Amino acid sequence: MEVPAVSLPVALLAAGASPSPSPSGSDPAVPSLQDAQQSATNAASWVEQNWSTWLAMGLQILLIIVIAVALRAVVRRAITKLIERMNRTVQAVDHTALGGLLVNNERRRQRSAAIGSVLRSVASFVILGTAALMVLSTFKINLAPLLASAGVAGVAIGFGARNLVTDFLSGVFMILEDQYGVGDTIDAGVATGEVVEVGLRVTKLRGDSGEIWYVRNGEVKRIGNLSQGWATANVDVTVRAGEDLDKVKSVLDEVAEKMGKEEPWNELLWSPIEVLGLDSVLIDSMVIRVSAKTMPGKSVGVERELRWRIKRAFDKASIPIVGGATAIEDDEDAPAADASIAAPSAFASPTSPQSLATSPIVQAKPTTTK
Repeated sequence: MEVPAVSLPVALLAAGASPSPSPSGSDPAVPSLQDAQQSATNAASWVEQNWSTWLAMGLQILLIIVIAVALRAVVRRAITKLIERMNRTVQAVDHTALGGLLVNNERRRQRSAAIGSVLRSVASFVILGTAALMVLSTFKINLAPLLASAGVAGVAIGFGARNLVTDFLSGVFMILEDQYGVGDTIDAGVATGEVVEVGLRVTKLRGDSGEIWYVRNGEVKRIGNLSQGWATANVDVTVRAGEDLDKVKSVLDEVAEKMGKEEPWNELLWSPIEVLGLDSVLIDSMVIRVSAKTMPGKSVGVERELRWRIKRAFDKASIPIVGGATAIEDDEDAPAADASIAAPSAFASPTSPQSLATSPIVQAKPTTTK
């Protein structure tokens, strides 16, 4: 007769033996094989139920990242191609007759580089920021508090760095509107000079003495550009009031005609040199104005050359140039050099007879005899 197999705990209980107590004094529940199998079954079923959701989320995030990176690269490349095309167009006309009406190549290069940098930064910020928000929304994250916090932080930063924001925005609009560029001579109110570098926050100017001015774009309230369009060369010639106006005008016309035909002045002059007439008439002098339109930034050189030629022509024609109302060139009408000097007085010397005759008589004291 076979004896049925009995487990060890059951046999011990049947024999009246009690299991040894645990060290902690409690009877911990030991997980059985069925419990472990049930837990594994539940985990497998949970993974089986959610793996499709995870896969869909991962593929969605990957697709968002790939599209954002590809779109950013395409937009940046398009902006770069546009800037390069602008530079090639300027280089093609830089040394032609039309190039004189445009700004120089360096100015265009810096302007296009600044515009390209701003556009690429804005495109990257918009594309990557939108992609980040889409990724967060994929994880079922509520974006309303995040956007509200970002808005409050942006307002706080804007108030704290308002000068920086003002400089940056002013620089962007100055570059986009092409108000000035490298090589231009401008009057910015706070400083005047030639533009050396145009930045989004600061503009560098070189003054007449060689100093460098750093002007914040937000501080510029008005700009006078002396290098756009055309410039005017004005020369005032002061002669005596008694000069023959027809002779003076004839000499000036001859100088203007000769200068307009010679190089390089015929390229710098954009209109014939004109004698505008009398600018002012004083008691002993009169001012005649000569004017001409020139290439931008070349008016000072034209004025100097014109003064040089007028002085030589007037010296040849024996027409003196006076310095103003206080300069008297007529020797006949001028008083003699010693007219204002008084004759020496005889009373200046104390030993002269005239001085002795007018000196008071001193009476002698009487002498007494004993």
